[in-house]
Formats: sequence, C-alpha cells, structure tokens
Amino acid sequence: MENLLAEALSLTLFGMGFVFVFLTLMVFLTSIMSWLVQKIQPNLASAGASSIQSTNAIDEDTMSIIKKAIKMHTGA
Repeated sequence: MENLLAEALSLTLFGMGFVFVFLTLMVFLTSIMSWLVQKIQPNLASAGASSIQSTNAIDEDTMSIIKKAIKMHTGA
C-alpha cells in the first residue's frame, strides 16, 4: 500500500513538473517571437492604417436603398 502511494506521489509530481516546464517554455518562446516580430516589422500597425483611404461619398441609388431597408426593418 505504501509503495502504491509513493508511486502515485511520484507520478503526480512528475506530471506537475512537466506542465510547469512546458508552460514556462511556452511563455519564454512566445516572448521571443513577439520581440522578433517587433524587431523585424516595427511599423506594422501604422503601415496598415495609413494605406486605408476613407471615402464618405455614397451615391444616390445606394442611399435610397439604405433608407428603404431601414424603413422596412423598423416598420415605419
């Protein structure tokens, strides 16, 4: 009986140790990957925002379709 408990304790500690090592390694590697991405492409966020051009012009046909759809949806 005592041998069985010792084996269970050993297996439990081994499993917990393995999970701890795996999670620590995963956090370390994720941090390294994040650092590398920031070093390779430092202006990634600003490059995407500057290339988008906003246009607020909607032609009359599209505007009338939108108004009719809103009117149908609201039941007014």
